[in-house]
Parts: sequence; structure tokens; C-alpha cells
Amino acid sequence: MRWKKRPDGSNWGDFGPDDQLGRLNLITPARRRAAAAEVREGLAFNLSLPLDYPRGGLTSFRSPPVLVTTGQPHGHAMRPGHTDICCDDAVTLALQFSSQWDSLAHMGAAFDADDDGVAEHVYYNGYRAGEHVGSAPDGTTQVRALGMETMSATGVQGRGVMIDLHRIAGRNYLPVDYEILMRAMEQQRAEVEPGDMLCLYTGFDRVILEMGEDIRAEHAHTTCAALNGHDPRLLRWIDESGICALISDNMAVERFGPNADTSQPTLLPIHHLCLFKLGIPLGELWFLAELNDWLAAHGRTRFLLTAPPLRLPGAVGSPATGVATV
Repeated sequence: MRWKKRPDGSNWGDFGPDDQLGRLNLITPARRRAAAAEVREGLAFNLSLPLDYPRGGLTSFRSPPVLVTTGQPHGHAMRPGHTDICCDDAVTLALQFSSQWDSLAHMGAAFDADDDGVAEHVYYNGYRAGEHVGSAPDGTTQVRALGMETMSATGVQGRGVMIDLHRIAGRNYLPVDYEILMRAMEQQRAEVEPGDMLCLYTGFDRVILEMGEDIRAEHAHTTCAALNGHDPRLLRWIDESGICALISDNMAVERFGPNADTSQPTLLPIHHLCLFKLGIPLGELWFLAELNDWLAAHGRTRFLLTAPPLRLPGAVGSPATGVATV
């Protein structure tokens, strides 16, 4: 057993001692059938930003993609004497630069899992830093558990539920606590059930596209709504709701940066709760605008969501090209 004591409020071990899926276990065949029943029009919405967005200076430590050929120019002849021409390319891409999934290996915590008075660096379900999640001296990753390939293998297909926070805040800075979220859900007649994937539309995706090269890091901290992770009632609701994924169109789902509360032991309480304690993957910087507009115009909040990450062994993040079908 990797741990003798689990964090308070966690579900470590509830899905088995070696579980690496967390709340995604709640997407059962019955849940997928219920999600498929939300498809009435047969319309599909791509939920990814162009992967070269955000531009400008929104992120300083993740680089935009760089496309290159694989050694021969585009349009090269495949073989002399034949008419076929061919293009091949390769990409260097920070896996969490644009629309993305955070895996359960993305964020852990210093926690006394051995119950010996000494905090170890651990991740969801007690997987250990260094032993299961680490990196080599040359910078290559060595992730043997909780990587994206495990999440991808499930298909990540189920029911999505949209909550329109932009309808409340517009593009004004708004930390969303439990009361604000509940009010939005009541006004929009949105219901969330265990196994649902919750999507939060703030309007920040359109800000990213409109500002282009002019966007800066401060816009992520001063524009649109984001969850207030320091509201204990909100954290309790995330747990008790049974959601299996939490997705937004902003930088980190929750409020962070210079306006965040730094008096608490964790800087990102929702990341800590979801990734470390409950095994709820997070989606960030998704393009939700067109889907949200359609749902609002038709008085709906639910849809079929299909969004597997790249099946890339050992990755802690992945570009996300979710498809919503209504």
C-alpha cells in the first residue's frame, strides 16, 4: 500500500488501491447512454481554441507550437518517375499551452501519507513523486502513473453541463463563490448529477481571440469570472455534486495570481481538491463560446461531451479538442 493515511475529504482507495482514474470511474455505460440522449439536433461544436492561442504574453513558461517539416520540404516527390507528392511535419508544443486537460499527475502536495510525522510529496491515491511521477536530469519526464494515457483510454465521453457565468459577470472581474454559482444554476435551470462534466463559460475565450498579440498575464487576473477556491462551501459542493471533470474557458478554472488569497497552505485550492484529493481532471482554456450561445438560445444546459486527451504515455497534460454534440 502506498499510503497509511489519506487526506481528509479525499476519496483515495474508494475506487480501488491502484486506481488512476478518480471520479472518471463515475462515467458508467448508463451515464453514457443518458449523455447520448441529450443529442437531439445532431449539431457538433468544436471546443478547442486554435492551438497557437493564446498569443501575446498571457503565459511566460509555456511556448506556442512550432511546426517544422520532417526533413523534406512540403510537396516533395515521393519517388522519381511517379506523380505523387507528399507533406509531413512535426511539432514542438507545450502540452498545456492552449485548450488543455490537466491530468492527475499535474499537481500533488506535501502530505504525510506514511503517517510518520514526515510529509512526502505525493499525488492522487498516494502515487509518489520520484517513484511514480518525476523527471530525469536531462529534462525528460518519467511518469509511470496517473499519466494522460490512462485518462485517454476511457474515451472521456459523457454528459456535459454548461453554466454561463458570463451572463452574470460580463467581462468584469468576479470571484465566483458558492452563492453566486448556485444563483447562476437556479436562473439557468441547470442540474448537475454524479458523473457529469461541468463546464463554466466566462467569456475569456473570446477575450483571448479578440486581443491576440495584445493580451497579457494581468488580463487573466482582472477579466471575467473564475471560481473562488477559498470558499469552503464551494469546495464542499464540488465534492458532494459528484462531478467527474471541471472545465472552463479561463486560465485555471479558479482565481489565482496577485489577487489570490496567499494566507492558506495551498495557492490553488480547487486544483488541490480536484487533482490531489478527488481525482477530478481539470480542463482549461477551452473554447466554449459558440456552444454556450447555442445552448442559451435554446434553453438548454446539457449535451454529449467527447473529449479524450492525447494517448501519450507519461504526459501530465494534453491538448484538448473536445466535441459537444447537441
